[in-house]
Amino acid sequence: MRKRGSEMRKLGEAICVLVMVMGFLWTTRTDGADTSNTESKTIHGSKNLVGKGELDTPAGKMVFVKGGCYEMGNTFGDGYKDEKPVHKVCVSDFYIGKYEVTQGQWKKIMGSNPSNFSSCGDNCPVENVSWNDAMEYISKLNSKGGKNYRLPTEAEWEYAARSGGKSERYAGGNNVDNLAWYLSNSGHHTHAGGTKAPNGLGLYDMSGNVWEWTNDWYGENYYAESPRNNPPGPVSGEYRVLRGGSVLGDPQFVRASERLASTPNHKNDYYGFRVARRK
Repeated sequence: MRKRGSEMRKLGEAICVLVMVMGFLWTTRTDGADTSNTESKTIHGSKNLVGKGELDTPAGKMVFVKGGCYEMGNTFGDGYKDEKPVHKVCVSDFYIGKYEVTQGQWKKIMGSNPSNFSSCGDNCPVENVSWNDAMEYISKLNSKGGKNYRLPTEAEWEYAARSGGKSERYAGGNNVDNLAWYLSNSGHHTHAGGTKAPNGLGLYDMSGNVWEWTNDWYGENYYAESPRNNPPGPVSGEYRVLRGGSVLGDPQFVRASERLASTPNHKNDYYGFRVARRK
């Protein structure tokens, strides 16, 4: 914060001393507090127990996403049939993982590591997980954390990827090399979360690295009949939806509107996920 000058030097010095004393007292008070059973919210690097922003949780860092309405689907005209028609969707407030669920987080909850790129390390996304595996992880997480963690819906995922519903081809803008680990720069293996630029909400790797499971059943023509408010996806189906593309995808497959369908029990080296929750 920029400070204003003072014409009265002594008054300025007195104010500085007062601020330092108050800061010391506040630090002493907060450092002695028991925060073991609370969650801390962070905005621009400073903790704030009232404001909304970044949240430290048993599921890792989560980012608050203010709800709103946006144009969902193939807004750039370069997508596939199942990304059409472009349609207006509104989502409510929610939180979503700042990063894809990591190998370290998975091991802490599940006690094992299914990842084929395990040598990448604990900060790399867990992969080789099916939709069913992701749901088992979330169930165990909820039993430990006491919160209703879940997979994001497709509509929530795309809204968050597009920095709150903005017109962005990739998650955070139109420069794929800055934003995503994909076919041309990945070396065909995953990378630690947060090593590419974030999108406008401070979310990492929503384009590239690993495909991310969402909660929705897949419907090729669902967009034509989707409700406007908080669409939940089809009521049933054979496939679940993944979003975001992976380290094996060319730029076409790491777009924010790209959809992939896979059976809930299928897994491979490039399937992962991130968690969401309503509050």
